[in-house]
Amino acid sequence: MKKHNYEINLEWTGNKGSGTFDYRSYGRNHKIVVENKRAPILGSSDPSFMGDSARYNPEELFVSSVSACHMLWYLHLCSANGVIVTEYQDRATGIMEESPDGSGRFKAITLHPTIVVSESSMVDRAESLHQDANQKCFIANSLNISVEHDAIITPIQ
Repeated sequence: MKKHNYEINLEWTGNKGSGTFDYRSYGRNHKIVVENKRAPILGSSDPSFMGDSARYNPEELFVSSVSACHMLWYLHLCSANGVIVTEYQDRATGIMEESPDGSGRFKAITLHPTIVVSESSMVDRAESLHQDANQKCFIANSLNISVEHDAIITPIQ
């Protein structure tokens, strides 16, 4: 089995001077740095958890990881199956439920890709490849929830 290793560096940048003295005394800001990448990802927690709404939160990054992984596999499968995609956009949504003890988990992720293919004869095959892409996606295969797809596929007008 072929293995791939990934390494990120996460640095908390939210110390306001007194560390984590109490829940309101520290910021949730952090940065994610990957060696040889152009820019760090500036993160925080969701504003519901005292985070900075101008920064990416882990939940958004999680949903975006599922969406991007699916798209990359989908485009590969389309290219291998003679489906010419000329546009791909996704409005992915995730539903997370918070438990009374403050923990929580995602209950659902739905991808809503809008795809344009070069010919109307490709639409049916393009639709069927979403399931194949989901089965290949490394991120989706690592989840304990299913990823649903609600795709709109149209030929170039």
